[in-house]
Amino acid sequence: MHNLESVVRKHFAYCKAREWSGIDPYDALNSKLLTKLPVLDSRLPRIVLTQALRRSPLNIRPLLQIGKTQNPKALACFLKAFLKLRAAGMAGQEADIEYMLQRLAALRSKDMPYSCWGYSFPWQTRTVLVRQFAPNLVCTAFVAGALLDAYEQGQDSRCLEMAVSAADYIIDELYWTDGESCAGFAYPLPTQRQRIPNANFLASALLSRVYRYTGDKEYLEPALRAARYSATRQRADGGWDYGEARPQRWIDNFHTGYNLCALRDIGRYAETNEFADRIRHGLEFYKAHFFRQDGAVGYFHDRTFPIDSHCVAQSILTLLALRDLDAGNVPLARSVFSWAMEHLWDDRGFFYYRKLRFCTIRTSYMRWTQAWMFSALAALWEAEANANPCGNSTWQIPQHTY
Repeated sequence: MHNLESVVRKHFAYCKAREWSGIDPYDALNSKLLTKLPVLDSRLPRIVLTQALRRSPLNIRPLLQIGKTQNPKALACFLKAFLKLRAAGMAGQEADIEYMLQRLAALRSKDMPYSCWGYSFPWQTRTVLVRQFAPNLVCTAFVAGALLDAYEQGQDSRCLEMAVSAADYIIDELYWTDGESCAGFAYPLPTQRQRIPNANFLASALLSRVYRYTGDKEYLEPALRAARYSATRQRADGGWDYGEARPQRWIDNFHTGYNLCALRDIGRYAETNEFADRIRHGLEFYKAHFFRQDGAVGYFHDRTFPIDSHCVAQSILTLLALRDLDAGNVPLARSVFSWAMEHLWDDRGFFYYRKLRFCTIRTSYMRWTQAWMFSALAALWEAEANANPCGNSTWQIPQHTY
């Protein structure tokens, strides 16, 4: 049985020593070779290089001259984690919280009238190239959500201001409608009006939350319209395809978790119960299709491998966020944590990327793995502290200067 406190301590030290920066499964296009060999800098080579590097069991980024970066989404996960730990009674995060706030403010997308964020690497979809730090809905929603967490704890007006500006970006630049019932938010670029449930739910959850603080229905009405549309795309068995386009019809763990957590937030902040049945049905599907009895979690709903650290983290977060719906959620979250410690934990202080049928990819990714796992560990710590308020640890994260 692994001690949660010692894991949090060691994982914190590992990430802090690297200044919260690292490599990413999708950072192939940060390679300096692309500027030296322009023949590689076109759509098909970009896709091939990205997928090859993402799937490689070996980390060859030094050969490709790919450096480490700070990613806004990773910093948002760390910020949320520090806030959870502080809320659970653990002292010592103030300097780290302030550092994350400053870095998120500095890393907002340039030349934009809004506070919005993108990834620290360019990425090629099937149809478009998304530039480094170009703002996108998902990254912006997670960063703004972390800022609102900080606002709730400290009432820092700059956090609310940035979050409201992010909501304005989503409304002004990304919201679209098609007919009476169809509505959504563009992703990954304003020109890409794909119908993707998790993008709609994440945007709607943020807008509902901003509505709670501002009282402005300009945020609530688009949120509910888009959420209602994507809620109707739930399958009869309770799952959601990633997207409606034919190449997007797969069901994976972490996007399903996003959907469930976002729907719960929409209901909470918009003060509506209209999604309650869909959340329960979705949770039943989630638990029936993604979890093995030993605590391992699948990436896809219909096969075991790969077992991915990001899915492990989101599974813990989803189970804990919806623990009031099923008494078995917290024990299952503990089981997932225990499995991860046995199969994905490196005693140097980090988690491996993923376990395949015949091997484990031991690469350490800061955004995809470490940031999400630290957020999940903090959520588990908070849940344990709430369940046993008299048994809180006295350990404090050591203060740091930046």
